[in-house]
Amino acid sequence: MSIHGENLRKVTTQRLLEMKRRGEKISMLTAYDFTMGTIVDNAGVDIILVGDSASNVMCGNVTTLPITLDQMIFLAKSVVRGAKRAMVVVDMPFGTYQGNSREALASAIRIMKETHGDCLKVEGGEEVLESVKRILSAGIPVMGHLGLMPQSINKFGSYSVRAQEQSEADKLVKDAHLLEEAGCFAIVLEKIPAKLAKQVASELTIPVIGIGAGGDVDGQVLVIHDMLGLTQDFSPRFLRRYANLQEIMNDAISHYVSDVKTGNFPNDKEQY
Repeated sequence: MSIHGENLRKVTTQRLLEMKRRGEKISMLTAYDFTMGTIVDNAGVDIILVGDSASNVMCGNVTTLPITLDQMIFLAKSVVRGAKRAMVVVDMPFGTYQGNSREALASAIRIMKETHGDCLKVEGGEEVLESVKRILSAGIPVMGHLGLMPQSINKFGSYSVRAQEQSEADKLVKDAHLLEEAGCFAIVLEKIPAKLAKQVASELTIPVIGIGAGGDVDGQVLVIHDMLGLTQDFSPRFLRRYANLQEIMNDAISHYVSDVKTGNFPNDKEQY
């Protein structure tokens, strides 16, 4: 297959495994609507995450907890329509899989049937293993998520770096292996020491995607509103802003308002 053809080939769980084996880094970004999904897909991103971070950046909530299953399905349907090449992963929102594996399966099936997404992501290790296995038993691919888990913020009490203590680090490594053994096709590691993330990535055969987990993992993920500079009040060490769209948009909108107020818009060429 030509390089051009390879770049156009749909990203699947199998392709991600191939990328890890040959040492090709995996790119992952969030998107929450058709337009952004189309742009991110056309730019060549490998995985689009319809994240429950939409609760923050789209809905204005302080945490990810309030977003509902119906809201996630609505957003994911829109993104899927715009994504042709990238794999689309949909976050299972808080309360749809913890503690009840039958409800987890029902929620997972709803997401897959109604959004046409490619796979799901869940937070947690041994505590959610029964739900993970039940979802996988239905043939639905699952991506794990360990380290800082925003859905458990009320338990953690802060968004500080996780797994710095040896006991928590040992549990994270154990959980990563349990998720791989259960059948997860990849794992996200959020805000943990780079040395620990490197260990996990080297021990697992499945891809490990990092966010605030250093460069020795198999790929990286960021929230698109953060990396484009649409948000300015969130500046963790791991965030690199590739643009300042908030400033650009403020200038453009202010210019528009001024033109409307002064009668400069529309001009003669912009009328019928």
